[in-house]
Amino acid sequence: MTFTLENQREDELEANRHDLMSAIAHLHKVLEQRLEATAISSCPTLNRLCIQFRLSEFERNVLLLCAAMELDVSFANLCAEIQGDRQAYPTFNLAMTAFAEPHWGAVLPDHPLRHWRLIEVGAGQTLMLSPLRIDERILHYLVGLHSLDERLKGMIQPVLTQDKLVPSHQQIAEQLVRVWSQQSASPIVQLWGSDGMSQQAIAAAACRLARWSLYTLPAQALPTAISDLSKLLLLWEREAMLHPSALLLDCSAIDTTDTNRSQAIAYWIDTTNTPLIISSRERQQIQQRPFITIEVYPPTKSEQRTLWQQTLGSAAPTLNGHIEKLVTQFTLNPFTIRTVCTEALTSSPSSPSSLPSSSSPPPAPFPQLWDSCRAQARPRLDDLAQRIDAIASWDDLVLPQKEKQVLQSIAAHVRQRETVYETWGFASKSGRGLGISALFAGASGTGKTMSAEVLALELQLDLYRIDLSSVVSKYIGETEKNLRKVFDAAEAGTTILLFDEADALFGKRSEVKDSHDRYANMEVSYLLQRMEAYRGLAILTTNLKDAIDPAFLRRLRFIVKFPFPDLAQREDIWRRIFPPQIPLANLDFAKLARLNVSGGNIRNIALNAAFLAADAEEPVSMKHLLEASRSEYIKLERSLTDAEVKGWV
Repeated sequence: MTFTLENQREDELEANRHDLMSAIAHLHKVLEQRLEATAISSCPTLNRLCIQFRLSEFERNVLLLCAAMELDVSFANLCAEIQGDRQAYPTFNLAMTAFAEPHWGAVLPDHPLRHWRLIEVGAGQTLMLSPLRIDERILHYLVGLHSLDERLKGMIQPVLTQDKLVPSHQQIAEQLVRVWSQQSASPIVQLWGSDGMSQQAIAAAACRLARWSLYTLPAQALPTAISDLSKLLLLWEREAMLHPSALLLDCSAIDTTDTNRSQAIAYWIDTTNTPLIISSRERQQIQQRPFITIEVYPPTKSEQRTLWQQTLGSAAPTLNGHIEKLVTQFTLNPFTIRTVCTEALTSSPSSPSSLPSSSSPPPAPFPQLWDSCRAQARPRLDDLAQRIDAIASWDDLVLPQKEKQVLQSIAAHVRQRETVYETWGFASKSGRGLGISALFAGASGTGKTMSAEVLALELQLDLYRIDLSSVVSKYIGETEKNLRKVFDAAEAGTTILLFDEADALFGKRSEVKDSHDRYANMEVSYLLQRMEAYRGLAILTTNLKDAIDPAFLRRLRFIVKFPFPDLAQREDIWRRIFPPQIPLANLDFAKLARLNVSGGNIRNIALNAAFLAADAEEPVSMKHLLEASRSEYIKLERSLTDAEVKGWV
């Protein structure tokens, strides 16, 4: 079938070239014999171009003359013979004298030949005697070859994806085609949401149904100078007229504070006359143009489950129900699911003996799939927050049993949320309050961050620390935008979000005395809403629990108080703080526990003592710990007491 279609295409190209060269030969005869230029023959591509750009008969002949100059070397001598030896090229003067029904409109910059840059006017003493040259892209079109204009390459790229859409996304693609077919002028379509890949796939599928090509242009590549921008827009519109195409303007990576860039985007949207699809994370405001806005949601859980099963193929049954865990934990688009499965199915076995037989399904180990899903969900968050490698386990955590039980309850809620919300139907009772949120309150160094690490390791999830000082902005609305970026990016893997020093944003809500108070309260309310809707675990830490508004505390599911460690707990921390392989020399953990410091300070002291001992090529001893303690107390602006260090050395 492909061979037949290719042959048919070659036959059409050859027929067009034959007709074009026949038209050029006819034109040569007309000029050579000074015949009346009527009914000059044509070819399919020239006819289509004349209809598309509304060229008059005279303008068509001018364009054909410029094409003949490129395709038939004898036209240079012919032009020189007609005009004089110094003008071996087409000119408006030659066309005016040689062709029927000449008109001055063809010369004007706002008429088709020059407005659409079908021809180029070279340098000359006068306009009428200046050399004319056909634009290279137009010449290729007349010959029957499709190649993107060289001036557009590097900015505008073809979208070649042929991926099959999930049913919910296919419905959107079909909706777009219906909209386009019912409108005389294609309205602007805006696809927005957190999944840019799915937006592009939907746009590509819709264009295939409409028999258009799709190209993409990153909004950050738009020139900001109006002259450059208008030139780029004109070249693109000409391209879309030559070859039916739509443009996907990708606004997902734009800096909303860049005024010049925003103005360039607005100019493009308000001015373009060709099919335009806008892809963005946030809904764009479009002025003076009819537009259709559609929010693109990730594939449904059912669609993701089907994708996993179809892509894994014969390996799916070997996972023994683990696909459901992947669907429960991760919200991935079709492209990402296929990428993860490809990695798992093509991974090399650890040894030749573990190679599967030809009759057995390919390997698809669940831990590898899980880790690949985590890795695929990371890239967007890495730009917004700091990822913490979780290495602490329950054995490393020294806390009263009551607090440990609360942490274990948090882990149970995360593990079983799908069972309780979906299988047992709690989500159908109310859509509010389904997010799992916790407040860790306690002095610095009492184990708040370590507890978050323990949960991340227990649940095999990524842990990200968000610095609220970089999120909170003095500009109205910017704090909400920054928080939205964090939560949207985290949704794919429902990672654990750790908002450190949360009282910077979530202090007691003030009475509304001015607009600043009102907007500060709006920021808190927005965060509460996102935490309640977030499918993962959001943890807030504070050193000052009493500074948090009680109304805010009521909306948190868990509150864990991290007490300052007592003597017995400090001794326990000291016994656990050193790795097994470190050399120790007669450490007295009971004496070390007399240091009235938190677990974080204990770690600092132990680490500094290890460096001192390593530098002296000795095991870690009490003298090294004494010196390290003095350094740590200087940082704390405190002095070691005799009761704390008496009898150490």
